[in-house]
Amino acid sequence: MNAYVKPFAWSYSRLKNYESCPKRHWHVDINKDVKEEQGEALLWGNEVHKRLADRIGKGTPLAAGTEKFEKWVQKVSAGQGNPGVQVLVEQQLAIDANFAPTAWFESEARRAGKGLPWYRGIGDVLKIVGPVALIVDWKTGKVLEDSQQLALMASCVFAHYPEVLKVRSLFVWLKDDCETKEDYHRNDMPAMWKHLWPRIEALKHAHENTLYPPKAGALCRRYCPVAACPHYGSSNW
Repeated sequence: MNAYVKPFAWSYSRLKNYESCPKRHWHVDINKDVKEEQGEALLWGNEVHKRLADRIGKGTPLAAGTEKFEKWVQKVSAGQGNPGVQVLVEQQLAIDANFAPTAWFESEARRAGKGLPWYRGIGDVLKIVGPVALIVDWKTGKVLEDSQQLALMASCVFAHYPEVLKVRSLFVWLKDDCETKEDYHRNDMPAMWKHLWPRIEALKHAHENTLYPPKAGALCRRYCPVAACPHYGSSNW
């Protein structure tokens, strides 16, 4: 009997990890035989996300150390509770290979007779007001310009909410108290996917052929947990 091989599915973080180093991606994200330590910055980021989700989703006051983020809570959740305004937190949205909405888990998609999850994205905050939606992604690290993740999440929203015609996607950089925003219309999506497609195909090819070679880079010296890699601990790149 042949071993079960999971259908190809991806997220933007997996794509970025693969492009950074295929071998590290294999060990950490797929085979999971190497565990990446969670440093203080990552632990703090997770804690901030939880507190903000509880603040908006449950009305829980922000705890000490995060109360300064209340201004952003008020901004992104404005109108919450009003008729016609939906404000949701930690929304897991998946689409299938035909860009149609589907369940997050493969088993749920099969039971529902839907396409298998192909791309998955999570919106920290999703606000929908008629034909317009706002997606918010809280960021606790340094400011990095990368609108691709915003565009992908917009595509998920268009798939799951057919009434939405325009999406404003927002990175909120909490450490620097600023934001990065992009606006997307439904008819922007075909060009977005066309631009991204070669990168997706490369990731799919690696999945189908189990090709995850090592790639030297800036993470090798201090930030890679894969000791079996020939570049482990190296700064020669």
